[in-house]
Amino acid sequence: MRKTAREIIFDVESHLACSKKKHYSDFYIGITNDVDRRLFGEHNVDKNHAWWIYRTAVDKATAQVVEEHFLSKGMKGETGGGTDDTIYVYCYEVTDTTKE
Repeated sequence: MRKTAREIIFDVESHLACSKKKHYSDFYIGITNDVDRRLFGEHNVDKNHAWWIYRTAVDKATAQVVEEHFLSKGMKGETGGGTDDTIYVYCYEVTDTTKE
């Protein structure tokens, strides 16, 4: 289900509240058109044992709004790139085994 920026921000904030981390800088936020490749492949997030979340945005512009929102709060990550099908917003806890 595709979600608005407000819905995705709420979901991510709710998920953050379940984490033992207290700072936005302990997390990475990004957007992609392929969650498995980006999150579990390129970032090396452990699919079964790590803290992560992703949501599907209405469109790329919505995904970028969410990304910029969390970057402004101090999460790791960068803006830019992507194609029109870059509609997935993902967030994960940065650990010794993840690759930013």
